[in-house]
Amino acid sequence: MAGGAICASLAVALFFAIAGAENPYRFFSWNVTYGDIYPLGVRQQGILINGQFPGPDIHSVTNDNLFINVFNSLDEPFLISWSGVQQRRNSFEDGVYGTTCPIPPGRNLTYIIQVKDQIGSFFYFPSLAFHKAAGGFGGIRILSRPLIPVPFADPAGDYTVLIGDWYKANHTTLKATLDRGKKLKYPDGILINGRGPNGISFNVEQGKTYRLRISNVGLMNSLNFRIQGHKMLLVEVEGTHVMQTHFSSLDVHVGQSYSVLVTADQPAQDYYIVVSTRFSSQILTTTGILRYSNSAGPVSGPPPGGPTIQIDWSLNQARAIRTNLTASGPRPNPQGSYHYGLITPVRTIRLSSSAGQVNRKQRYAVNSVSFVQADTPLKLADYFNIGGVFRVNSISDRPTGGGIYLDTAVLGADYRSFIEIVFENGEDIVQSWHLDGYNFFVVGMDGGQWTSASRNQYNLRDAVFRCTTQVYPKSWTAIYVALDNVGMWNLRTEFWARQYLGQQLYLRVYTASTSLRDEFPIPKNALLCGRAKGHHTRPL
Repeated sequence: MAGGAICASLAVALFFAIAGAENPYRFFSWNVTYGDIYPLGVRQQGILINGQFPGPDIHSVTNDNLFINVFNSLDEPFLISWSGVQQRRNSFEDGVYGTTCPIPPGRNLTYIIQVKDQIGSFFYFPSLAFHKAAGGFGGIRILSRPLIPVPFADPAGDYTVLIGDWYKANHTTLKATLDRGKKLKYPDGILINGRGPNGISFNVEQGKTYRLRISNVGLMNSLNFRIQGHKMLLVEVEGTHVMQTHFSSLDVHVGQSYSVLVTADQPAQDYYIVVSTRFSSQILTTTGILRYSNSAGPVSGPPPGGPTIQIDWSLNQARAIRTNLTASGPRPNPQGSYHYGLITPVRTIRLSSSAGQVNRKQRYAVNSVSFVQADTPLKLADYFNIGGVFRVNSISDRPTGGGIYLDTAVLGADYRSFIEIVFENGEDIVQSWHLDGYNFFVVGMDGGQWTSASRNQYNLRDAVFRCTTQVYPKSWTAIYVALDNVGMWNLRTEFWARQYLGQQLYLRVYTASTSLRDEFPIPKNALLCGRAKGHHTRPL
């Protein structure tokens, strides 16, 4: 570990030189191990961080510099990615295989991350080898700086609520099934903060208001979240303060994060917290407890029911979630200062998902390309000019209608361009798409086939600004993205088996500039693997 400590020290010194000393520094040391867990009543091999399942929360403030030293005590390579953290000018730290070499067993890597110009609720997760099905995930909260106004009063408490579907089988068994080209069966249950039915409780005091940061860290299912007898006031979505709207229940699609305020304004007793699957023939449900400090008794009555297969209900709720234009974000200026609706996109990218077989094995694709990992992280190959690893525009920017084939899909795009991306879903399932490195404006979603006429219904004023969006069955979703972050960025489905079997690509946002204002150089402590071995990062 001594060598790793020296590298970490060098990395700290280098980052001080780049980032300066004006923003606080926070240091974390994590040991990643296997351990026995029993979330659904049977023993499983879980992935623990410092002995915890789920892992510890990361608490930070806008512009903080985070040094997260991750020791891999597993018997296989490991990486952590930071969903929603934009890694401004620094895709080297993104923690997916296209950008970052895996941490070998017995080694460590210090991630150096600045939460630049961000606030909000996010999460981290393991990105390799179907590790996400074993744990290794946790919450990330980025608070506003003290002088930046927040459009609601400080809550009495602030809880991370990680919800997700779960299998009783070990992640190695699930991965082996996928590697054989087979589909996974339906999940066995739902967890709230790593616990099964009634395994978790949140304590409140009567009359006080609490913030719940809800993230769907599961593998495939959209989930509905509700609290018996209580309304939820939605205030923040993936770093954006939204128009404050009360909901009795909230659809949280896989990979998404929401913040709600809940006031303990009911008679003092215990109340059910309910999470159930959406848009599936088999409905999974789990419960937790909202516990008043002066509770007069346990929960009573049946858990409140929620929506099940109703798509219109969910679509209408999604359209009701809009950006609060007058609230401040990470900076004091209002979120509505950027008038995205007045900018004409210079390019439209249409992405269509599909499922099929290649060589008699199950695969999933985008525009007919089923992604396969290269032997070297794409960002490193790009940085060191290593040929033969990937081809820019190896995937079309519109559906081809052809059969599925294997390739390392990389789509080129120009730095500082403003583009439109349309996700087209011709299948009978809800899709959920995430773009690393960015938030985007969700300008429209509807059923049927997208056409240029669909733009007539776009929200060009106060569309929600987020990093993960749903696409309903036989439907489309359109987003606007300002490509202001140079790098190699993963664009993927959050349906994790589909992601593992090819439904992803990388967006290469490129500039010929070598200025630090546009992109940081490779970190001094970056691991080098594949064909990048033998190259050098750079001297201090």
